[in-house]
Amino acid sequence: MQDYKTVEKESSDEFIEKKSRFIGYVKPVKTQEEAVDFINTIKSKHWDAKHNVYAYVLKDNNIQRYSDDGEPSGTAGVPVLDVILKSEVVDVCVVVTRYFGGTLLGAGGLVRAYSHGSKIALDAGNIITMGLCSVLSCQVDYSFYERLTGLLDDFGANLEHVEYAESVNVSFSVSKGKVSALNERLVDLSNGQFSLNEIGEKFSKI
Repeated sequence: MQDYKTVEKESSDEFIEKKSRFIGYVKPVKTQEEAVDFINTIKSKHWDAKHNVYAYVLKDNNIQRYSDDGEPSGTAGVPVLDVILKSEVVDVCVVVTRYFGGTLLGAGGLVRAYSHGSKIALDAGNIITMGLCSVLSCQVDYSFYERLTGLLDDFGANLEHVEYAESVNVSFSVSKGKVSALNERLVDLSNGQFSLNEIGEKFSKI
């Protein structure tokens, strides 16, 4: 399975255009149910807003959905979706809420505003690349723990879990292509005292 781009976290940003307030929301989602739940959450939060426009794209089966939510056809949902597609992100849902400020923006103005709302939402969510990673664990002494975390940072590893007992048991994911070099560095730094144990694999940030 190939690498893909998505957003790292749920987030939001906003701007004012001719007295209309636009709030762009984004959330990583895996299913249509998760996307719909997120949309309904935003709609409930902004029940008094004029429009809650949305679009989402899912990796599985390449599902794409959007809604203008009362705005003129083609001026809202499609621009939000277009920004998602041009950013090449998947498993993502964007909702752009509009509080009408009394000034009509026209079709072109609406397209630009909803496109911008989608763009700032994606930026706030931090676009990342996901790839197939090895999930590994390593048990080290407390005296070596700080050196291990520094090593993991150097290799761009994602910390999954840390268990503090008589020693520190760390589990993390890292790009498959980096495992061998990471293990060599660990063995070298610890003078052969510590090494990595492979647990499995998962898609994670690379």
